[in-house]
Amino acid sequence: MSDPAPKLEATRNVLRELVAGLTDGIIVIEPNGVIGWANDSALAMHRIAAIGDLGETVAEYRRRFSLRYRNNHLLDKGQYPLERLQAGETFDSVTIEISPVTDSDLTWVHAARGLVLDGIDGHPALLALILRDETPLFEAEERFERSFNANPAPGLICRLEDQRFIRVNQGFIEMTGYTKEQVVGQTVEDLGLFENCETGEEALIKLAEGRVIRHREALVPLPAGGDRMVMVAGEPIAVQEEPCMLFTFADLDARRRAQNALRQSEERFSKSFRQSPSAAAITRLEDFAFMEANAAFLQLTGLAETELLGKSPSDIHLFADVADRRALERMLRDNEPVQNVEARLSVKGDGTVDCLVSAERVEMNDQQTVIWSLQDVTDRKRTEDELVEAIGSVMADTSWFGRSIVERLAAIRQKSKGKVSDTMLLDLTERERQILGLICEGMGDAEMAAIVNLSKNTIRNHVSSLYSKIGVNRRTAAVAWARDRGFSGKAPSRT
Repeated sequence: MSDPAPKLEATRNVLRELVAGLTDGIIVIEPNGVIGWANDSALAMHRIAAIGDLGETVAEYRRRFSLRYRNNHLLDKGQYPLERLQAGETFDSVTIEISPVTDSDLTWVHAARGLVLDGIDGHPALLALILRDETPLFEAEERFERSFNANPAPGLICRLEDQRFIRVNQGFIEMTGYTKEQVVGQTVEDLGLFENCETGEEALIKLAEGRVIRHREALVPLPAGGDRMVMVAGEPIAVQEEPCMLFTFADLDARRRAQNALRQSEERFSKSFRQSPSAAAITRLEDFAFMEANAAFLQLTGLAETELLGKSPSDIHLFADVADRRALERMLRDNEPVQNVEARLSVKGDGTVDCLVSAERVEMNDQQTVIWSLQDVTDRKRTEDELVEAIGSVMADTSWFGRSIVERLAAIRQKSKGKVSDTMLLDLTERERQILGLICEGMGDAEMAAIVNLSKNTIRNHVSSLYSKIGVNRRTAAVAWARDRGFSGKAPSRT
């Protein structure tokens, strides 16, 4: 009977040649624990150049390399894949982290599988550890984990198999107020992710099919009550070779609050505008066509909404004086302030009303508009006119009153006419009264210069100072001012 040993050795040599070029790493050990052979891939996976650097035996290998599970738990004695293989155990893929004992910061990841081949005598003849380098995959996953956790944009990852969340980042926690423990392990349905979403059913169907979920608005329930408006999208990904869905969120709650605040502001403005006792209207700046008017404005003008809306003040001849309307429109186009400007309006039935007009440019719904406010002062103006007329009648004969009373009546009449000078005749200097008297007599600058023996330039300066003091700008107004105060002025005799 021939010796089987040479045949077995030849078989081993053939096997070695076959596996030498494989990308998977292979380490072959003897039943007594001696490391007999390793291909180049296995050496490269251990970051070494020679088989001797693995150690001559399994025990030496343990002293040179530190192995941990993915949860960072060290493998105890007897749990190393080579030790299990030496014990004759066949096992499927086991993922482990490996570091040299001398440098724990240097780490790589292997997926190890144990293969035991029995010889013809029934005893183990070949013990092979098959390694696959998972380091690039896990490094990529670690980079993704770091990026996912550090990303300020809120994010969730759920497993497609059971739709349970397996990752949540700090952005989502800060946005919603959930804790990590309140999210991880919950299902999409538990969290109510698409419960308040118009296209929620479609999103759940796509989630079940593992398809891309396009951006859509949703209301995410909050742990403390209420909800938060978000834009959510889903992208299929693989996490540790497991099909998952990455959900990313954009916080729209600030926009919702701004929209609510704007709506409430518009509601308050609309209510205040419509219920205001003052006449108010809104026109376009472009052509001043009326867009809206409150009840007080319609009552003031006597117009119905159908007669007003869409028409401009020019169309309905709102202003009695066209020049007044054009002046107001020019001021608004030039963005000049319009505040209590006097104007007379034509109202339905051939009547007129005196108003103080205020107006301001305002942007509404991306359109330049004008808000008008009108104050009816017709009665007040009538009272003032009657007062002026009465004062004029009394002052027709000033012989009944002293100088101070005449001047006070004149001041009241000036204010009623819109003039504001409070200067009285007694406030003038002797020279100013002399010049005023000569003006009342109808003398020009040359004549006055000859009488008072001053140059014409000096006379002009005296006249200008007098005008400024009594609030006039021409001779006729100065004469009227003097006559209102019973002053006619007698020119001094020529010498």
